[in-house]
Amino acid sequence: MYYGTIKYNDIANGEGIRTSLFVSGCRVNCKGCFNRETWDFNYGQELTETIVSKLIDSLNSPYISGLTVLGGEPMEPENQEALLPIFRRIKEHFSTKTIWLYTGYLLDQDLIAGGKKHTIYTAELLSLVDVVVDGPFISELSEVGLQFRGSSNQRIIRK
Repeated sequence: MYYGTIKYNDIANGEGIRTSLFVSGCRVNCKGCFNRETWDFNYGQELTETIVSKLIDSLNSPYISGLTVLGGEPMEPENQEALLPIFRRIKEHFSTKTIWLYTGYLLDQDLIAGGKKHTIYTAELLSLVDVVVDGPFISELSEVGLQFRGSSNQRIIRK
C-alpha cells in the first residue's frame, strides 16, 4: 500500500492531537475532493515496516490521542488488507488510543456483509475502529463550521 502523507500532531481530523495517515487509492472520486492526488493507488511512498513502526511509535507520546486514517480511501479492498495488521498492533499496544477512520463509503450499506466494499477483512478492521466518519464528500453540502467532516451528509459514528 502507498500513502500520500503522514501528519504528526494533527488537530483537524478527529478529537485531540492525532497522528493522521493519508492512504493512497480511491474509487469514490468525490467532486471537489481536497486530496485528488491520492486517488492514484501508486501515489506517494510505499508504506514500509519502517514507516509503520515510526507511525506506531508516534502514539507513545502521552498527548497523542490516537490514529486517524483517511485518504484516498482506506476502505478500498487493497487498503483494508494492509491496514488490518496496523490496527491490530495499535489496539494491542495502546488500549487508550482511539482509531478514527474516514471513508466515502456508507458504513450501513457499502461495508456490511454483502456490501460493495465488504471483504474478508472488513468486520475485524471495523471492530478495531472507535469512530467512523462515513459518506462521500458532496461539495454542495459543504459547510465551513462542520467539525471533523467536509459536508453535512457525512456522519460521525462512534462505535
